[in-house]
Amino acid sequence: MGKSQETWNKKEKENKKKKKKEDKAKIKEERKANPGSSAFEDMLMYVDENGNLSSTPPDPLKKKKVIAENISLGVPIREEADENDGVRTGTVTFFDSSKGYGFIKCQDSQESIFTHINSHLEEIKEGNKVTFKTEKGPKGLNAIDVKQLK
Repeated sequence: MGKSQETWNKKEKENKKKKKKEDKAKIKEERKANPGSSAFEDMLMYVDENGNLSSTPPDPLKKKKVIAENISLGVPIREEADENDGVRTGTVTFFDSSKGYGFIKCQDSQESIFTHINSHLEEIKEGNKVTFKTEKGPKGLNAIDVKQLK
């Protein structure tokens, strides 16, 4: 006599499918028996003053007046900087005069800033106290307008 081709796992899968089908049919019958209100107003949701969703409309007394001109779109206008604004002081920690580059350690932030001979106003050496401005370079901050302090 041959072994049955129907295993326990196959029976379980069939039973699950059958149960799912029955549940679906039951829900369908309930919907037909109790037609819910599918009015547009029942589907609406409102956002309250705290940003939370609610089913009731917001209170018009709590409404705030917004002036459209006060909303800034885009980048704010940059104010003109003072003549002395952005000038830093530091010490030359490394400078290779044959290659024309070096590093300045800023006194304020203690960060090392790259400098190139093309951006110097005066000749500098290692250990000199200098004043400089910074600009954003491709690999970080660069020192420009480098002058030796006297």
